[in-house]
Amino acid sequence: MSPINPYHNEYDFMTRHVGACHECKKRGSQVTLEKRLEQGLREMGIDLAPVIRQKLLKFLQYLEKWNRTYNLTAVRDPEQMVPRHLLDSLSVLPYLQGSRVLDIGTGAGLPGIPLALARPALAFTLLDSNAKKTRFVTQAIHELGLKNVQVVQQRVEKFHPAEKFDTLIARAFASIPDMLAASRHLCAPHGRFLLMKGVFPQEELAAVTDGYQAEVKALHVPGLDAARHLVIVAPG
Repeated sequence: MSPINPYHNEYDFMTRHVGACHECKKRGSQVTLEKRLEQGLREMGIDLAPVIRQKLLKFLQYLEKWNRTYNLTAVRDPEQMVPRHLLDSLSVLPYLQGSRVLDIGTGAGLPGIPLALARPALAFTLLDSNAKKTRFVTQAIHELGLKNVQVVQQRVEKFHPAEKFDTLIARAFASIPDMLAASRHLCAPHGRFLLMKGVFPQEELAAVTDGYQAEVKALHVPGLDAARHLVIVAPG
């Protein structure tokens, strides 16, 4: 008696074999991302619960999926997204103050979504004028079950909420003087701006008018070779 062949034909065998290989590759890639994120957080001294780390990676997968169609970010490789998006966003975590945080020009939800995942007790507003990007961010926070995030599609200079913000963050949004001019009306009396920059922004700082106090912190982002600085600005 011939042994039972579980595959009806060669095509069936190849289809199942290729599918199994794809799943193995997918699981291997996920493990690599998990290790890279865990190692980076450890180097930065950031302790996040496993469930939060998994949600950060889920956000990354969701971003990578949407990015194929909507071109939300120039970074295509998920392994590069870990340092350039997740770790870079979380590098400002120690500098958040107050209970209300505004992410100006959030784009694909960066740095707002990673920060909101890491600090669920804070209330985040993610602001952007681009409808395509705010649609993605809205879907992402729904997928992640985030209850502490509000998405607003509006230009910053036209945004006038009932309550102002304690921390206002911008990541590669505009020059420092332009940023302050457009958004000062959103800053609470004892609030401050966290402006994420690459190289030390000497010329931008020199152009800041009186009435502000600024200091610059060098940021360490594991896996990112480029210089990163945080400009902390408070109305004087």
